Amino acid sequence: MFALPLFMAPALQCSSQDRHPSFIIIFVDDLGYGDLGCYGHPTIMTPNIDNMADEGMRFTQFYVGAAVCSPSRAALLTGRLAIRTGVYGTTDPVGNRGVVFLQNSIGGLPASEITIAEMLKEKGYATGLIGKWHLGHQPEFLPGKQGFDYWFGIDHHQNGVRRAPSIATDRLNPSGEEERAVKRPWCSLYRNDTVIEENPDMRYLTKRYTDEALRFISRNKDRPFFLYFANNNPHVPLYATEDFEGKSKRGIYGDVVEEIDWSVGKILEKLKELGIDRNTLVWFISDNGPWLQRRQNGGSAGLLREGKNSTWEGGMRVPCIAWWPGTVPAGGVSPSLIAAMDLFPTFAGLSGAKIPGDRTFDGVDITGVLKGAQGSPREFIYYYINDKLYAVRKGPWKAHFITHDSYTPDLPVVHEIPLLYHLEVDPSEKYDLSGKFPGIVEELTREYEKQKLIRPVPSEIDKVMENQN
Repeated sequence: MFALPLFMAPALQCSSQDRHPSFIIIFVDDLGYGDLGCYGHPTIMTPNIDNMADEGMRFTQFYVGAAVCSPSRAALLTGRLAIRTGVYGTTDPVGNRGVVFLQNSIGGLPASEITIAEMLKEKGYATGLIGKWHLGHQPEFLPGKQGFDYWFGIDHHQNGVRRAPSIATDRLNPSGEEERAVKRPWCSLYRNDTVIEENPDMRYLTKRYTDEALRFISRNKDRPFFLYFANNNPHVPLYATEDFEGKSKRGIYGDVVEEIDWSVGKILEKLKELGIDRNTLVWFISDNGPWLQRRQNGGSAGLLREGKNSTWEGGMRVPCIAWWPGTVPAGGVSPSLIAAMDLFPTFAGLSGAKIPGDRTFDGVDITGVLKGAQGSPREFIYYYINDKLYAVRKGPWKAHFITHDSYTPDLPVVHEIPLLYHLEVDPSEKYDLSGKFPGIVEELTREYEKQKLIRPVPSEIDKVMENQN
């Protein structure tokens, strides 16, 4: 079975405190590559995030593990491609691609998977999740079963309306509404395993999340901690508090992003106030590209092509900033090839935690990059839609074997001769070079065929459909 090597680096010595560093991942929802001031947006004002980049390192070629929500989160937390965990959705009976956990989904991230939180708990870390989970809302899949000591947030994304039950669930319960598997409001707010509100007021979630995150940091300031702050904004529906609504030139989407910027500023301010900023590594990342079909209520991929639910660059290349005063060089801009799955082995190396030896990981330790090293230990990026491999990148070259635009009703296009792009010259993927570089096409085709040998773990939806057929 193919796997990328893990390049483990020794844990860094902390000058300010004699303990392992703490980790914070701020993971926002559907923010595009071009939606921040420091990534070139002309009218969304993000001074706190821009300052985070000035004091830390901004990545220009950072990729999440999938182009939609649930598999992206699974890849981040496990350090593994979603096809290895079964959290990748499926093509449902009416042809929809990029299916994520919905209101009536019966599955979730398997208990057998090991998350960053579980790994760090073994080293004595306090672990907390503030915000959106979206890896299964049945009791056996909630965050407390995946290594988190504390959770305040919602179980999956909110759409502002209640959706019809999923087709998979209808097939499980063909006799009608009264027998469907799950009867619940679309969005529930939890504190740990207890629902404390149904359909909470979305205007105040960013503020409430931020207050909870600040309290978690304060409670654990004297010990190493891991905080996964998964804000469900700027995913639709878009709401902002009175302090931000109507303030951005970009409209309500800009209002929401600017409130996220306020939240980031409060987190970094708290770390400095407590004197633990030099011992805390903070990441700011989006879970996938922008939801372009939402038009003004969706974001922008900037110069990148397409967006969410697509394996064009705009679907999986996202804004990313790493901040760690005294360790990450201030003002750094890194073109290194980096993936969200790399955080798992990087945290392991910095914390002294043991990486489990009974499974394949797809991340590489990027501590050297964080300290300013040139280049990258990562060689490949793999672009999946559900369990199907669509494209492969090696170095600057990307080959598309299958393409489809985001959320299009058209069937995917299979390319007999793969499309080939040099992404460092042509990040917008405008100029197909397959005819000029047949040797590169052949090399990437060999890697594509090799990667396809990985047998996807059956997803929960696939299991249901198989049992019904």
